[in-house]
Amino acid sequence: MLASLAGATLVWAIVAAGCVCVGSTGRVGWPGVEVLPYRIEIVLVASLIGAALAAAGVVYQAILRNPLADPYLLGVSSGASLLSLLWYLGALSALSLPIQAAGQQAFAFLGALASVAVVFLLSSRRRRIEPVTLILVGVIVNAVNGSLYLLIFFRHPELVSRGGGGFTFLVGGIQSNLTRQQEWLAAACVGIGWIVLACLSGQLNVATLSEGEAQGLGVRIHRLRWIGLTTASIVSASVVAISGPIGFVGLVCPHLSRLIVGRDQRRLLPAATALGAALLAVADAISRVLSQQSLLKTQLPVGVLTGLLGGPFFLLLLWQTRRRSEGAM
Repeated sequence: MLASLAGATLVWAIVAAGCVCVGSTGRVGWPGVEVLPYRIEIVLVASLIGAALAAAGVVYQAILRNPLADPYLLGVSSGASLLSLLWYLGALSALSLPIQAAGQQAFAFLGALASVAVVFLLSSRRRRIEPVTLILVGVIVNAVNGSLYLLIFFRHPELVSRGGGGFTFLVGGIQSNLTRQQEWLAAACVGIGWIVLACLSGQLNVATLSEGEAQGLGVRIHRLRWIGLTTASIVSASVVAISGPIGFVGLVCPHLSRLIVGRDQRRLLPAATALGAALLAVADAISRVLSQQSLLKTQLPVGVLTGLLGGPFFLLLLWQTRRRSEGAM
């Protein structure tokens, strides 16, 4: 695993260095001393978000035994969006001043964790998590949170003209107004969570088997599900809180990594993490270049770009997989 991690880190570092050379003015080249710290910060934040979503996607797909599972399946993004919108509208002003002053990102994090907790509470039975039930409850919670978000949004039409925070958690993007404290807190949550997931990566190879087979191999499958899904949800929530929902990174990167390193979770986790970091850094660089085009004249949110590129690419990946399976019959 260490060799895979070192190789993946090297590939990401090369890609990240190239992204640092891309500016919002359309010029490509190593930036000056005044601009360099800002460019590095943006690339690192984008890489952190992409890495977290991709790593969480690997765990979700393995534990839930569903190739279409992604980090937002259990209500992480919808819960973050709903509570951050309430904070933005001042609906939480009745709370004490220290809690209200925690900021939009803090409430987004709490909203994401609250949604995941509700999903776990409603889907668990006798302290056991069933993947099918968990997915169904997650879909329902996502639908309820989304409906409440739209209800509040249309109840306050001034949000359309105000933009800003009202749209931040509707379409994800790389925020430029984050404090160093917010960035470091997100990085700490992702780093600690990733270490936990890396320690579980060997057992994740067994998670795709049936419960009887997993227990026969000495893996406590229900304990693994609780720890893995909880940790992956916290990792996802920590970056969604500072970026909003950025789609398809956690869905596509694990599949692409399997084509490169295979299905061994011990190699798949670092490969997908590096690929997610590189992919989102490149997407952010592309959005900076596109901002200079006359058609846009503004920087496109990176969540829109990943959705436009990730959707067709994933459909192509599914089509190729289906052709290979039909050819093997």
